[in-house]
Amino acid sequence: MLKIWGRTNSINVQKVLWCCGELNIPFERIDAGMQFGVNNTPAYKTLNPNGLVPMIEDDGMILWESQAIVRYLARKHGLGSMCPSDAKACADADRWMDWNATTVWPNLRPIFWNLVRTEPAKRDMPLVETSRKGLAASLAILDAHMANRQYVTGNDFTMGDIPLGVSIHRWFNMDIVRENLPNLGAYYKRLQARPAYAQHADVPLT
Repeated sequence: MLKIWGRTNSINVQKVLWCCGELNIPFERIDAGMQFGVNNTPAYKTLNPNGLVPMIEDDGMILWESQAIVRYLARKHGLGSMCPSDAKACADADRWMDWNATTVWPNLRPIFWNLVRTEPAKRDMPLVETSRKGLAASLAILDAHMANRQYVTGNDFTMGDIPLGVSIHRWFNMDIVRENLPNLGAYYKRLQARPAYAQHADVPLT
């Protein structure tokens, strides 16, 4: 059985759990990271020298990096659906996964860490506002892209939706000013209607 190390409130672990839910992959999850420790032990770092979560073991293979894990599981269990078999469609899904990592996450992370995981007296609010504006500009690009499609690559849900889906959940649930992005809001509602998203990603922020 697939083994996953990571805590359920981690954005990167949620990607993997949601992916497993969509593909009906049974798994065993081991609490690791932050208050649970484990990831800072020598045994864990022998397998994952970064000391981060998530990490998986599947048929004897160790794999870390959340997006690599999602791609691997999608190819293994959802080739032709979650992982498009057409090279161009697969590249499109890959593009949006990477765009989330390179463009959305750098601005989302400081907002989330300051507002959710930092006590009020220690928050860097100027950084939060600068990051909020940058994030809004990026999400406006996604909002425009979603004007005529159900999911990020078209009318079918793919692995390309997973990183974006966990990110926009935070956008809609943090205590920040949000620009009016109606297509993004409609996209979020479609994701919320998916049982695996509701179970693993659309959860309180902690």
